[in-house]
Amino acid sequence: MGRENRTWVSEFVLLGLSSCWETQVLLFFLFLAMYLVTVLGNLIIILLIRLDRSLDTPMYFFLSVLSFVDICYTNSTVPQMLAHFLSARKSIPFPRCVLQLSVSLALGGSEFFLLGAMAYDRYVAVCHPLHYTVIMHGALCLGLAAGCLGAGFTNSLMQTVLIFRLPLCRNVINHFACEMLAVLRLTCVDISFNMVMVAISGFLVIVLPCSLVLFSYGRIVAAIVRIHSAQGRSKAFGTCASHLTVVCMCFGTAIFTYVRPTAGSSAAREKMVALFYAVVTPMLNPLIYSLRNKEVMCALRRVLRKQRDKR
Repeated sequence: MGRENRTWVSEFVLLGLSSCWETQVLLFFLFLAMYLVTVLGNLIIILLIRLDRSLDTPMYFFLSVLSFVDICYTNSTVPQMLAHFLSARKSIPFPRCVLQLSVSLALGGSEFFLLGAMAYDRYVAVCHPLHYTVIMHGALCLGLAAGCLGAGFTNSLMQTVLIFRLPLCRNVINHFACEMLAVLRLTCVDISFNMVMVAISGFLVIVLPCSLVLFSYGRIVAAIVRIHSAQGRSKAFGTCASHLTVVCMCFGTAIFTYVRPTAGSSAAREKMVALFYAVVTPMLNPLIYSLRNKEVMCALRRVLRKQRDKR
């Protein structure tokens, strides 16, 4: 029976965020604007880091990788969501649904690991400033970035295989994308094992990087307190403020949703969480790292000045 059901489900129907046409049109323009800001903002961050040599440091290397992940993560769900706002039939083929779920899981997991790597970078910069360039050398930065992406894709592969090997009884997903918990609700069998695996995955992908962040910032705060001058403390904290803001924004909701998941959890809450990570967080990241970072703003002015001088 399970094999027949899996063969029969050739596409999924997504219920989306609203069934009201006027609301969908309003949401289309709202999320289109946010999508454009997200892509443009993250591209500017990547280009600035490439064009301005003063940003050629490990911290900005990780930031450029984070911006690239944010662009890819947004593009895995938002363009389809925008198209469905203006479509009468909101369907997605089975292979594309599998691809969407696996890519979004991989990139989402990679982002959490990257935030952990960035916290370690800030820990070395503040607590071991004299050895910073020796410890955070190019090979280590590349290895950390590759490890973050590899861990994210490995977790995604495991979850995707576990989910789509189950027999599916329905093909209507109460979501705007192929999201893990929403797809699990379509199965015909008991999913207790899958929910346990989701919780284990949440611990490895979310709680462990979060623990590294907490450890790093605990040591950073202890080091800042020992700095005697107010200017020195302000400068040390300023190097971490942007990253700490993003960390607080990302980890809390994810822990609440994926570390303690329930099969009967609210679909509306899951949609809001997915929107937060697919639209809001990637849009705010470049704004936080640019508006709260004097080095990025100075680099932007230098690049713009060079472009004007060339004309």
